[in-house]
Amino acid sequence: MDDSAAPLGRREANRREIEAQILAAAETVFAEAGFGGATMQLIAEMAGLPKANLHYYFPTKEALYRRVVERIFLIWLEAAEHFDAAEGPAAGIGAYIDAKMEISRRHPSGSKVWAAEVMHGAPVVQDYLETTLRSWTEDRQAVIRRWIAEGRMAPVDPRHLMWMIWAATQHYADFGHQIEVLNGGPLSDADWQAAKDSVRGMILRGLGL
Repeated sequence: MDDSAAPLGRREANRREIEAQILAAAETVFAEAGFGGATMQLIAEMAGLPKANLHYYFPTKEALYRRVVERIFLIWLEAAEHFDAAEGPAAGIGAYIDAKMEISRRHPSGSKVWAAEVMHGAPVVQDYLETTLRSWTEDRQAVIRRWIAEGRMAPVDPRHLMWMIWAATQHYADFGHQIEVLNGGPLSDADWQAAKDSVRGMILRGLGL
């Protein structure tokens, strides 16, 4: 679509809309076919765009893949806002679990792409693991240690607590098909609420909260 004559604000809005359309399609294709099996043609078809338009926004498959991985990573980091703003461990950890469960519900393909990337040794996002993710987890672990020192929760290893939360919440995205089979179909709104309540309740009770 040629929007060169449109006002700047509209052109920017169009650009953002098309980019979001491409990223959504790319998440699905990368999740289903993997990086090696995905092609720019497949992604363009999924997005409903000419391949030339796709290359205009993302010149290479590698650039598009990295953007997809970056996006889910940033969404996960944003979930920490609930953790950081909390007055105590029950509210903070509980809200973080809820946020991570909601991400698995709304961004299952992105979660699968991230999981596959990490299982293959993180060839694209190793730098994120070693810098941003390491720093983020160390900061959250420091908060958990403070809560433990204040006697506000059971003494646990903060590393394993964080990894347990990730494993429990992201399972609903990464193994979504298995869950649907065992559930007898996709999770309904009520099923999702029950899952969030169950995961949050089990973890918080284990922490003495």
